[in-house]
Amino acid sequence: QVTVEESGGGLAQPGSSLRLACLPSTLPAGNRARGWYRQCSGKKRELVATLRNDGSKYVYIDAGDRFAISGDDGANTIYLQMSDLKPEDTAMYYCNGDIRFGPMGPKAFGSWGQGIQVTVSS
Repeated sequence: QVTVEESGGGLAQPGSSLRLACLPSTLPAGNRARGWYRQCSGKKRELVATLRNDGSKYVYIDAGDRFAISGDDGANTIYLQMSDLKPEDTAMYYCNGDIRFGPMGPKAFGSWGQGIQVTVSS
């Protein structure tokens, strides 16, 4: 099972930017994806963004163009660039290194890391 190491995050002021990083233990097979989830307090974990092995990217939350996912060429690391942060972006952010796409949509199959707390507050 693909494991991950997450880094970044912390306390940010509204309107500022943060970048999260995730290093999966290996690339998932085929055209699976690596990606980011988040869990806001009292809510279910939700998928934020995915980066598939073919390079296609998708942001699932209603964040306009504030969130972007990217990867290192030739490396497994992925990033979540978050800009113009808002208090509602406060959440625990999780990376998953093996997201698969089926009839019911994307589903995480990799191991979860400890998560990264992102707190947006003035």
